[in-house]
Amino acid sequence: MSKSRYFLGVLALLAGTLPASASAQEFKRELWLNPGLLSYHFDRSKHYRDFNYGAGAELILAPDHALIAGIYENSEDKTSRYLGYQWRPLHWQPSGLRVSAGVAVSLIDGYPSENNRGWFVAPLPTVSIEGEKFGANFVLIPNVHNGAAVAVQLKMKVW
Repeated sequence: MSKSRYFLGVLALLAGTLPASASAQEFKRELWLNPGLLSYHFDRSKHYRDFNYGAGAELILAPDHALIAGIYENSEDKTSRYLGYQWRPLHWQPSGLRVSAGVAVSLIDGYPSENNRGWFVAPLPTVSIEGEKFGANFVLIPNVHNGAAVAVQLKMKVW
């Protein structure tokens, strides 16, 4: 069994067995779509791609739990796919917005500098800001090989 199919199976099992807290019981699942992400690499001398267009989805199962998947043109000008789980245990509600913070653990491929374009696991700190229809995910990318970056992923709720 391939790593991506194994990981997908684990995510599906996890999605069906998450415990329901009182706030999660009132929460309706949401589906958000995104067109990729914008990234800013702190080491500007390496001339990485900053506009990483693609298509992605985020299924929020409960306030603390989400599944993520997508495809995008990565900062090294190659196509990457990702599949992951986002744990977002910290929550605020300033000015009618939902703000959540946590970590996304993703299986990602396509980077020549990481596992020769093969799959690797990436734990990434995240902050999500969500309004009624639109939102954004902010991601810290602590890459030890190529230097750190920050990224923003704009998103739209479709369900």
